[in-house]
Amino acid sequence: MTKPREAKLGIGYLRDILSYNPETGDFLWKVSRQGRKFGIPTGYLGRDGARTIRIDRTSYLAHRLAWFHYYGQWPKDQIDHINCNRSDNRIVNLRESSQLENRHNIRKNSNNTSGYKGVSWHADTAKWRARITYMHKEYHLGLFDTAEEAHAAYCRAAILFYGEFARFA
Repeated sequence: MTKPREAKLGIGYLRDILSYNPETGDFLWKVSRQGRKFGIPTGYLGRDGARTIRIDRTSYLAHRLAWFHYYGQWPKDQIDHINCNRSDNRIVNLRESSQLENRHNIRKNSNNTSGYKGVSWHADTAKWRARITYMHKEYHLGLFDTAEEAHAAYCRAAILFYGEFARFA
């Protein structure tokens, strides 16, 4: 799913103006232009933590540029950051994904009180409840005496439903 603005940027031009280090995820200008100096790292962090790079007055997400620069073609759909750090654009941390797969690889909510992803306290039964959502449907995985047991049930279900995109913390 190449975006219209991406279709305008050719691989030759990108490689002529920017170098990409796949081991660090950094981009450096190869030419001095538009107030930018040769050899200087480029890009800025957005509010969502993703790095953005401006080329010829057009903004590009650095992780999509990294994929394009390294493989020579734009990703088919989305790019997932395996470690959930949106500013870590090392090629080993990037993988193609669908929107649904990308949503599976998220951290537990900040308001989580159990300490475990997929686990909450069920006051009516005084037990720990495990739940998982897949394809917009919530699945009840059971009630457990300990949060650890509930989390183990969540982890088993996450592997089954999400595969390599499963995230447990």
